[in-house]
Amino acid sequence: MEDNLLYERDAARRVDDVTDALDRLAGTFAEEEELLVVLQRVCRQVMHAVPDAEIASITLLRDGAPYTATATGDSAHHIDQAQYDAGRGPCLEAARTGELQRVTVTEAARRWPEFAAAADECSVVAYLSAPLFVDHQYHGSLNLYDTGGNSFGALDAALLDLYTAAAESALRSTRRHQAARETMGQLRTALTSRAVIDQAKGILMALHSIQSHDAFDLLVKASQEQNMKLRDVAANFVAEVTASPNRQ
Repeated sequence: MEDNLLYERDAARRVDDVTDALDRLAGTFAEEEELLVVLQRVCRQVMHAVPDAEIASITLLRDGAPYTATATGDSAHHIDQAQYDAGRGPCLEAARTGELQRVTVTEAARRWPEFAAAADECSVVAYLSAPLFVDHQYHGSLNLYDTGGNSFGALDAALLDLYTAAAESALRSTRRHQAARETMGQLRTALTSRAVIDQAKGILMALHSIQSHDAFDLLVKASQEQNMKLRDVAANFVAEVTASPNRQ
């Protein structure tokens, strides 16, 4: 009876911890931060969500090749790299299969001996990796490593699964904001380029009494000869002409 009460109290405390971590993460929505910054926050705050973890990292796959996007310390990079070099390990298994991996060091040695041998010096006793999917460009796993000897239980796995689901939502929101900002920037650049090119064409048409397409051909020729972008040639020409109002 007493053991059950202690377990319930511990479970309630852990749920409070993950709730607090999620509340902190929610603050990134309004700030519209860069994706890497949010990834770093996710990596740091998961330590509050799953207190048994001493080390955390996030693995992403770029064209199938894994890399560590962020981590809480050098040891995490070492453990991750051991998996990348071996081509196998809990973080890669989670990223590739989409299934959460909860593995003790003994199980890891049996399933992935090359990786386990390389990671042995970090004194990890248990691994916990959850698949992390933002979009097709950003996907991988959120990884926790235990060096304290407590190992990871079923409750730790459930809390990480809950935290990861919320983190994915935050990261997708960040990606949407980032994509929107990039699109707006591209449109702004395109509009600015179009405006300065049209201005340069207008000046050439007036100076040489030529048609629009002939003026454009002159700009293209200058761009090729000077090995410069068309908008830069146009901008330089407009700046030169407007700086010399008496130019004929």
